[in-house]
Amino acid sequence: MTTTKTSDDILTTSTATLADALDKVGRDGCLLGIAPLAAGQRVIGRAFTVRYVAAGSPPGTVGDYLDDVEPGQVVVLDNKGRTDATVWGDILTAIANAKGVAGTVIDGVCRDVSRALDLGYPVYSRGRYMRTGKDRVEVAAVQEPVDVAGVKIHPGDLVVGDDDGVVVIPRDAEEEVLRIAAEIDAREDRILEAVLGGATLAEARARQGYHTLQRRGDA
Repeated sequence: MTTTKTSDDILTTSTATLADALDKVGRDGCLLGIAPLAAGQRVIGRAFTVRYVAAGSPPGTVGDYLDDVEPGQVVVLDNKGRTDATVWGDILTAIANAKGVAGTVIDGVCRDVSRALDLGYPVYSRGRYMRTGKDRVEVAAVQEPVDVAGVKIHPGDLVVGDDDGVVVIPRDAEEEVLRIAAEIDAREDRILEAVLGGATLAEARARQGYHTLQRRGDA
């Protein structure tokens, strides 16, 4: 019997399960080094992408792209992993939160974190640092493909973040990844049920094919 994810299920699917499903289809969507600002936060939504480059002469701006972000989208900022200049602070946090933006993912750092923490606004980044990006970086492109932690992200890709970090599911693989994720969750639930019911862990895992759940090409 094929198991599929409903929209409600996706809201609670862990990034760990989604990472296993991505492995299964041979796609890399795990954002290495991008961590949650606070424990217990969760984000899910479609990517709104912004790419930064080093500021030119004269320098450009860090952008007013937030005017175009829709409620429920996730702002994805490609700042090439820079940790010496921030591209997200309290004004952007307050506006994004008021607009109903789902959260922000930064290949770089954020500042004014007390605002995000107070509002419970989800931010995922490489850390926090107080120095502005103004006159150091500038927006080069909006709503074009970006690279975050070595992963290509297109506008509209599905972004999911939790305590373990962030995964991005490409649109062309989304249906398959979510179907596989549902099956992985179901099998792991059966493993736990069997062990709590008296089976050994080795027996339960072998019965559900635990060690090959993420392996490409295995049923």
